[in-house]
This record gives sequence, structure tokens and C-alpha cells, in this order.
Amino acid sequence: MSLRANYFKLGLFVIGSIVAGVIVLVIIGSGRWFQPKLTVETYFNESVQGLDIGSKLKYRGVAIGDVTRIGFTYNRYQLDRPMAQRSRYVLVEAQVEPKLLGGRAATGDLTNPENAKIEVEKGLRIRLAPQGITGTSYLEIDYVDPATNPLLQTDWTPDNIYIPSAPSTVTQFVNAANDILDRLHKLDVEGLVTNLNKLLVTANARMEGFDTAKISQGTSRVLSKMETKLDQLPVDKIGKDTSQLVAELRTTNQRLSGILDDPAWKRLPSDADAAAVQVKKLVEDPNFARTLTHLQSTLARFDRLMGAGESDLARALDNLRQITDNLRDLTEDAKRNPSQLILGAPPARVKGTE
Repeated sequence: MSLRANYFKLGLFVIGSIVAGVIVLVIIGSGRWFQPKLTVETYFNESVQGLDIGSKLKYRGVAIGDVTRIGFTYNRYQLDRPMAQRSRYVLVEAQVEPKLLGGRAATGDLTNPENAKIEVEKGLRIRLAPQGITGTSYLEIDYVDPATNPLLQTDWTPDNIYIPSAPSTVTQFVNAANDILDRLHKLDVEGLVTNLNKLLVTANARMEGFDTAKISQGTSRVLSKMETKLDQLPVDKIGKDTSQLVAELRTTNQRLSGILDDPAWKRLPSDADAAAVQVKKLVEDPNFARTLTHLQSTLARFDRLMGAGESDLARALDNLRQITDNLRDLTEDAKRNPSQLILGAPPARVKGTE
């Protein structure tokens, strides 16, 4: 009986330990297991090599969820269409923890379809990003330019919150390389080489036509003439003239400095300010205005006086001119016959003089 009781107690201990362990695991993991999840989906029109279920979903480098499903869109939304009419997009679903996005279930930023649609219009996209050199990849959520990253064409309503995808960095690099290769293929390499050969042949022909000996002789003559001209330059005289010019400039500078240091130049601004103040006082003086008014009335009276006596002045000038003419005639007669001024009439003629 004692042995059976010990087995019974041992069994109870093992069962209790297992139950306690399960309870501890449930308590520890309940915060994660019972936490609300948000499912988002996106579509890729490219290969998702390196992406697996369980890969991280990051928002600007911060992990906010995990990939839960990878498949094709026509297996869910286009089952009723022929294979030729189905889209070949890759469907990727991921579960996101709403609290990491600053919201709660059915509220917040991306947890609400309307808010998600607004963010998509601003350029929110999901792209496939490589993780180092291991060959694995993860999903990256970030904002891009909506103009250069258009949406994929879809004709169905997503079951979950839909965030469009953007081409991955590798895809962009491959597309750019393909464009370069296409342009290289379109280049007419043979024609380019032919034209280059023609250019080289033409250049060689032109170079052979040059008289290099004549060019060398001409160059030598020009250099000789330049050396002769340089030897004929009066270097000593030029140096003396330059020294004299510098001395004259120094003397002129000293005289100019002496003129500018004259106290009269320094007093000129203050004298000008004083004169301006005096002029301002004169103009603002009330007597100045009255003086101008009196001068204006005096000039008006003088103008009227000159206008009224203009005819009398003209007659006086005419009489003066007549008197001047009479005096001229009288002086002429006096010169020809001076005795007439004293005796009156001229003397009688002498007989026999006729």
C-alpha cells in the first residue's frame, strides 16, 4: 500500500507540474496571443524571391508585423475568370500590431480603411527590401513619390486593408540596366566605327598635306624677330620712366592728402549744415511770405504803369528822334556856312563869278 501511495503522489506531482507550466506559459504569452492583430495585403508585379512566411514587416526600419501568407491574387479574387484574363500579381498578407502604429483595433492610423486610403494618396507604399547579403528579404513600408510610383490595375475589392506596392531597389536597378542595354543594342556600332575610320583617314590625309618644314622655318623666323624686338627695347629707359612716374604719383598723393587735411574741407559740411538751417529759418519766417506778397503786388503795379504809358513813351521817342534829326541838319549847315548862324541869310554873289 505504501508503494502505491508513493506512485499516486508522484503522478499527482507530475500532473500538477505540467498544469502549472501550462498556466505560466499562458500567462506569459497571453499578452501576445490575445493581442488584436490587423491584416494588410499588397500585390507585387515582380518576383518576391527571398520573402517567406514569417518575414518581418517594417515601417521605416521598425518591425511592426510579420508576413502570414504568400500566394497569387487570382486564387482569391479571379477564380471565376479564365486563366488568360487573370492578373499575375503576387498576393502578400501580413499581420500588424496596431499599437505599434499608434492606434487600436478599428481606429487609429492604418487600422482604418479610410485613413489608410488617405495615407496611400500621400505616397504610402510597401516595397521588397533585401536583408544584407544572405539572400533573404523583408517588407518595408515607407512614403515615396506617388507620381513615379503608380498603382497596379485591379478590378476587385480587397478583403483586408490594401497598401499598394512600389518596385524594389533591385528591380529598379535591373530595369535601369535593361534600358541601358536596349540603348546599346539600338546603337549603330558598325556605322560609328566606319565613320571613325573615315575621320582618321581624312585627318591623316590633311596632315600629310601640311608642309611641316615650311611651318617650322616660319616659326623660327617669328621667334627670331621677337628676340630682336625684345633686345631693341630700351629696358633701362622704361625702368627710369617708371620710377619717375611712381615718384610723381607719390608727390601727387601727398599734395592731395594735404588738401584733404585742410581744416576748411572739414568745416565745409558743418558750414553747409548751418547755411541750410539759416535758409530753412528764412523760408519758415512769416515775414518772408508777406514780403513775397508785397513784391508780387509791386511788380503788378509796375506792369500796369508800363502798359498804360507805352503810347506816350512811343510819341516821346518819335519827338526825340525828330529833334535829333534837326540838330544833325543844323550842325551840317554850320559846317558848310558858319556865317549864316550870325548874319542870317547868305551873302550876295559877286558879279563876274557866274
